[in-house]
Amino acid sequence: MTEYVKITPDAEVYLADLLSKQPAADMSVRVFITQPGTRYAETCLAYCRPEEVNDNDKLQQMELLKVYVEGMSIPYLEESIIDFAKDRMGGQLTIKAPNAKMPKVTADSPIEERINYLLYTEINPGLASHGGEVSLVEFTEDGLAILKFGGGCQGCSAVDMTLKDGVEASLIAKIPEVQGVRDVTDHTVTDQAYFK
Repeated sequence: MTEYVKITPDAEVYLADLLSKQPAADMSVRVFITQPGTRYAETCLAYCRPEEVNDNDKLQQMELLKVYVEGMSIPYLEESIIDFAKDRMGGQLTIKAPNAKMPKVTADSPIEERINYLLYTEINPGLASHGGEVSLVEFTEDGLAILKFGGGCQGCSAVDMTLKDGVEASLIAKIPEVQGVRDVTDHTVTDQAYFK
């Protein structure tokens, strides 16, 4: 069996019991991540009728139940675990997916994943102190990272310095394929700008 998400024996028994109480026949569980690879990522577990299985879902056949895992979520579910902790009140199901917001990357990972990893782990934490953030729009064939700023960086008078001295310098130093960056943010909107 291919294991996309680790489900402990206690969690498997708990989920199988929940499924047995559902009125629909052949009910399964579906695991997916909404907005994977962003700070808004949420790991979700849902009931799944046979007609709700998507073409890109992967089956993880368990002893007591079927688990469908959304194909696009798989890289973000690495090292994830679904557990059930019994207690006096019955217990609690927990889902831990440490890579939901950012999948693990290696030197062989696609360039967009490596850029996003650097943005979310090194650059955005610094920008967050000013209420700002930057995200990748696309990576061009000629090596340009097209970026969009938000929050306190949108419309900020210091954004050019942040772009060239901070973001571009970091990306070029750590990701050899990046030749430069271009900002496509509409900086005429200054409602939340850190410096006006």
